[in-house]
Amino acid sequence: MATKIEAFFAENKIDPRRLLAASRQIERLRPEDRAIKRAQREARREENAEKRASLSKPRSGRTVSAVCLANALAGKKISGPAKTRILRAVNRILGQKKQPAVALGALFEA
Repeated sequence: MATKIEAFFAENKIDPRRLLAASRQIERLRPEDRAIKRAQREARREENAEKRASLSKPRSGRTVSAVCLANALAGKKISGPAKTRILRAVNRILGQKKQPAVALGALFEA
């Protein structure tokens, strides 16, 4: 029996390798993210709470790994943040295919 995410990939013709590439493109740290992190460090050193609160949130820098995706396709347990990263990559691919975005429940069991 196929898992929910496997069936979704087959129905929408999504290649897992493409998902890994999309995740890498979305989640990878960029120079502006590194600048935000540096400003957060400096605000912590100065103990400046207003400055820290005004900074935007950088990307995580953690992409979907091949092992994580294999575990998701096999129906094993994966963490919530990993599910969210997979969802963001799937929605990026669906957007490129001019299809509507999906919710987390369309990929994983409740």
